[in-house]
Parts: sequence; structure tokens; C-alpha cells
Amino acid sequence: MKKTVTSLADGRELIYYDSRDDAVRDAVDRRPLEPISTTSGIRRDPLLGDSVAVASHRQGRTYHPPAGECPLCPTDAAAGRLGEIPDSDYDVVVFENRFPSLAGDSGRCEVVCFTSDHGASFADLTEQQAGLVLDAWTDRTAELAELPQVEQVFCFENRGPEIGVTLGHPHGQIYAYPFVTPRTEQMSRSVAEHRAATGGNLFDDVLERERADGRVVLTGEHWVAFVPYAAHWPYEVHLYPLRRVPDLRGLDEAARAEFPAVYLELLRRFDRIFGADEPPTPYISAWHQAPFRQPGRHDFALHLELFTIRRTSGKLKFLAGSESGMSVFINDVPPETAAERLREVASA
Repeated sequence: MKKTVTSLADGRELIYYDSRDDAVRDAVDRRPLEPISTTSGIRRDPLLGDSVAVASHRQGRTYHPPAGECPLCPTDAAAGRLGEIPDSDYDVVVFENRFPSLAGDSGRCEVVCFTSDHGASFADLTEQQAGLVLDAWTDRTAELAELPQVEQVFCFENRGPEIGVTLGHPHGQIYAYPFVTPRTEQMSRSVAEHRAATGGNLFDDVLERERADGRVVLTGEHWVAFVPYAAHWPYEVHLYPLRRVPDLRGLDEAARAEFPAVYLELLRRFDRIFGADEPPTPYISAWHQAPFRQPGRHDFALHLELFTIRRTSGKLKFLAGSESGMSVFINDVPPETAAERLREVASA
């Protein structure tokens, strides 16, 4: 992997990740951009104990542009298209979000472009391309961990308009939070309580149980994917490395080498769940990593959670009263049924 760090016209950082060592990235961003001005701030809810990012400047962010005006496509100077990536091609690119939810002392938000091909999806990538994305996620986790205001890094992809995606180009995001997120806090409490009660590691014990209970979707030498016993979403898969590590930086070379094939197979199965006549399956793919400065971080297990809000053909799972009002999920698809379906649609 070759990494090239440069800047956009408004001063934001942009990083090229190339599979070729001889790639030259010296294109200049020629857009007449003003320095970005953000209004991002963090407010803590005294009753729930969680935090809310207030970012009114995001009301003006790009919203469903025509394909010919996609800001994530490579720049085409001849056609007059000047986008966020100054070069005429790229492998993987990461840059600071122009409309960040978190900024300055309130954290940082980055965009990850998985490929220059506007019409592709992550599932269309080659294993080499997917491995380069993993390298980019890992590198950004390592660099953001050094920022004093950052407590936790969250790499994720939203795919599909049903999820709320406003740019169709295959891309994800990285949020560097100035606090530990509520979901991670809850996991960490459960892990600490389990350690105190049993002396064991909760993630290890859950993984052992899940591998024995018939909901495994696929497994390799270094990774296992399963539908969890208490899945919240209609089709939800958790992907774990078999050797527990707290974050992406801890993966060994064997796990890193196997990841692309396993993850691409999962994504391709997701697109086959509902049949060939259905549009691509909307999903959220989310890496869960340990906070950087929390006690007991090495008891945390890096893992990826992949889920869709589509519950059956033509129908979505909406977060209604119980889910949105009380955080109590109601799942219409038994996890065992979901696991069976995801095994049925395996690649030939």
C-alpha cells in the first residue's frame, strides 16, 4: 500500500491509498472553496446520560445529486466536473467531511471512497480492493487514536436510499468521537460484570455459544459470521476474528489476508436474500472497536455488525413506538430463520 497525504482547496486533509507503489498523486484541487465553517457542538442529556451532536450547518449538505455531478467521482477537468477528489482516478480515498457532524474539539468526521467506479458497490470490489479498504480503515484508526480529543473511532458504511444515503457513490464514513458511545458503554459494562461474576471474557463466551447454536452463516480459518441469538434486525450478521483483539490495529496478517473473501461473500449473500428481482439490499455495516483510554479495553472484542432494515420483499422494518420510544426492539424474522436463509444463498 502507498499512502499520499495532500490537501483540498479549503484546507481539509485528503489521503490517497494506492495498491501500486509507483502511483503519483500530485493533482491540485482547483475549486474556489471558502474555508469550512462548522457549528458542531456536543450536548449531554442529563436524564439518559448520552450525548447529542448538534450540527446545523449540515442542512446545506449535498443531497441526491445527478450521477454526472457526483462529488465523490474523480475529477474530469475536460468535462468541467471538479469534485472532492482532484485526481482523474483513484483506488481508495479518505478525506475530511465538508459537512461534519463532529469537528474540532468535538471530534472529526471523514469520508471513505471505496472505488472510483460510481456504479459499483462494495460487494463488486475485488479481494485486493477490499483489502486496501481494510488497510485504510486500520490506518485511519491508528492516526485518529493519536488525537487527544478522540476517545473512540467508528468505521461504517450506509448503503441504499432506504437507509438515508444521499450520495449514491460507494463510500463509507469514519467518526472519531470525543466520548465513548452509549452502545459501547453498554457492552463494556456487560463485559466488566461478566468478568467480575465468572472470571471469564463475555465476548469469548458469547462467541463459543453462538458457534455451537446453529446460527453460523459462514466460517474461515480466522473469522466466523453468525446471526446473534437476540438479533435486533430482520437480517443481522456479526463477524468476529477468532483471535480476540480490541481494534483493527490488532489484526494479524493471517486475519487481514482472509477478511476480504469472507466479507465480500457476506455482502453478496445480503444482495441475494430477497431474490434477483429485488433492488440491492439496503444495509448498515458497522465496525465496533474498543475505546482508546477506557479501563479494560483489552477485554473488548473487535467485530463487525452488518444488518438490513428490509424484513421481506418490498417491506421495511421501521423503528416505531417500542423501538424509538423505549429502545425495545421487536424482530419479525427469527434469527434461526435468517441464518438458514443466509446459508441458502451462499455463492456456488
